[in-house]
Amino acid sequence: MYRDFAYIYDKLMYDVDYKEWADYIEKIFEINGLKPSLIADLGCGTGNFCIEMDKKGYEMIGIDSSPDMLDCAKKKSYGRDILFLNQDMANFELYGTVDAIVCLMDSINYLTYIKDVKKLMKLVKNYLNPGGLFIFDINSPYKFKKILKDNVFYDISDEITYVWQNHFDSKRKICEFDITFFVKEGQHYNKYDEVHYERCYEVDELKKIITWSGLTLVSVYDSMTFNRPLPKSERIFFVCKNGG
Repeated sequence: MYRDFAYIYDKLMYDVDYKEWADYIEKIFEINGLKPSLIADLGCGTGNFCIEMDKKGYEMIGIDSSPDMLDCAKKKSYGRDILFLNQDMANFELYGTVDAIVCLMDSINYLTYIKDVKKLMKLVKNYLNPGGLFIFDINSPYKFKKILKDNVFYDISDEITYVWQNHFDSKRKICEFDITFFVKEGQHYNKYDEVHYERCYEVDELKKIITWSGLTLVSVYDSMTFNRPLPKSERIFFVCKNGG
């Protein structure tokens, strides 16, 4: 997964405003009275969020299971003091504790086994300083069932064309993304195929895992707001704390 995809990931994610995401996460810190210094980013991908937070003066650790994603991240962040670790986020290890941990862009959904989400939460609890925050987001059940389910998405441009076909298994709660993309290289287009999987998690299901892990759930927000999620919210943010 992400072998070929890694090198065109940023082009496909051109509409994501990482500065806006960084501003939003920083506001969550402020609301909760946290002034973190050291932050770990689980599933950091090509490092865009880490770079934005580094610009704000935070010390960042980026963790991802894809060597190719991290290769892109290191090249883009050359000259910045960001530590990138090639680790599975369900089995990550840090050299010590951190002030905050984030897991963004529906990375939690990529953990298709509940046992791995539990492992991640326990590790977060272990590596968070007392009072530290864990912030993550998910693709909502509504998005899986009503938007992603068995739909086809496509985009045609001069440099990249892709066809994104989904199949959602409601019994297993697994969504399969079959992605075919054509990338212009010189005068020709090369074809690449990727298959990705995400699991649909219910909000109450995650609340129980958070409590089980020993973390305290502080807030649940609709995407990029400080409002409660709505029935048709497509992305949901969770804010958890290490301690009461």
